[in-house]
Amino acid sequence: MSYLNYTVTHTPVGIRKILYLNWPLVFLISAVASIGFLMLVSVAGGDVDQWAAPQMYRFAVGMVIMIGLAFVPMWFWRGISVGAYIICVLLLVGVEVAGEIGMGAQRWIDIGPIRLQPSELMKIALVLLLAAYYDWLPLNKVSHPLWVLIPVLLILAPTGLVIIQPDLGTSIMLITGGAIVMFAAGVSLWYFAAVIGMAVGLVMAVMESRGTPWQLLKDYQFKRIDTFLDPTADPLGAGYNVIQSQIALGSGGWSGRGFMQGSQSRLNFLPEKHTDFIFTVLAEEFGFIGAISLLILYTLIVGFCLYSALTNRDRFASLITIGISGTFFLYFAINMATVMGLLPAKGSPLPLVSYGGTSLMILMLGFGLVQSAHVHRPR
Repeated sequence: MSYLNYTVTHTPVGIRKILYLNWPLVFLISAVASIGFLMLVSVAGGDVDQWAAPQMYRFAVGMVIMIGLAFVPMWFWRGISVGAYIICVLLLVGVEVAGEIGMGAQRWIDIGPIRLQPSELMKIALVLLLAAYYDWLPLNKVSHPLWVLIPVLLILAPTGLVIIQPDLGTSIMLITGGAIVMFAAGVSLWYFAAVIGMAVGLVMAVMESRGTPWQLLKDYQFKRIDTFLDPTADPLGAGYNVIQSQIALGSGGWSGRGFMQGSQSRLNFLPEKHTDFIFTVLAEEFGFIGAISLLILYTLIVGFCLYSALTNRDRFASLITIGISGTFFLYFAINMATVMGLLPAKGSPLPLVSYGGTSLMILMLGFGLVQSAHVHRPR
C-alpha cells in the first residue's frame, strides 16, 4: 500500500487527476449514450447520418468538456457561482426581449452562431449558487427563516421568468432541483411540509381558475391536464400521443419486437420518436428487459454520484454533486413518467438518449462539475 501511495503522490498532477476521475461514472454515461445512438439509428430506419452521427459528434465534444472541467479546482466554481447565476438571469430576461419562438413558446436566444436555451443552463447555475450559499452559511443558521428566505427568492426569480415563456415543466424542475440542494444542506423538514401544503392549495386554485378572467394556466396547459386524466376523451387530438406511446410500451412485451422492428415507430404512429418519445421506441423494440436495463444504468449513475457526494468532506463539492445528480434524476424520471401517462405531457428529453444539442451539452457540463468535485475532494 505504501508503494502505491508513493507512486500516486509522485505522479505528475495532470496524470494524477486523470487517475482520480470517477471512471465508473464515465463508463456508465458512455453506455447510456451508446444506447441513444442505437435508438437514433433505429428511428431513422437504419440511417446513421440523420440523427445518430450528429449526436455522436456532440457526445464526443461533451466528453472532452466533461473531462476538461474535471481538472478545474473547486475554488474556481465557488468564485464564479454568483456571476454564472446573474448571467443566466440576464439571458432569461433577454429571451423575453428578443428570444426566438418555437412550438408555441419563447425559450431560445441566438448568441452569435449558438442557439441557446438559457433555462437549461439555469438548472446548473442555480445548483452552483445554492451550493456556494450553503457552503458559506454556518450550519446553525441553515433553518433560520431569514436565511431560508434568501435561497427561496434565488429559486423563484428564474422560475418566474421561465414560467412566462411559458415552460411549466422546466420551472418545476428548477424549483425541485433547488429544493434538493436545500434538503441536502439540512433545511428543516417543516419548511418542505409547508411548501407541499401550499402546492396542494395552488393546484386547487389553478383548477378553480379555469374559464375565469384570472385563469392561471394557458388553455393548452389545461388540455394537457385533461389528457393526463383521460387520454381517451380525445384519442385523435390531445390524447393521441399518450395513447400511441402506451400502445408501443405494451406491445414490446418482455423481450421486444427486435431492433428496427417496432410497428409503432416504423409506421410513424409515435410522435417525436427521436426526442421526447424515444423511450417508447426502446421499450417496443427491446421490451421490458431493455427498458429496465436502461433504468438500472440511470440508477447506477445517480448512485455513483451520491456515493461520491456522501464520501466527500468538502461541503460545497458534496452539495454540487447531490444537486446535479438530483437534476439528472428529474430528467429521466419526468420523461419516463410522461410517456407512460403518469404525468401530464410536456416536452422533456430522455437524458443522453434523446436527440438534441443543448440538453446533452448541459448534462455533460453538469457531469463535469461532478467530476471536478470528485477529483479535488480532500484526500
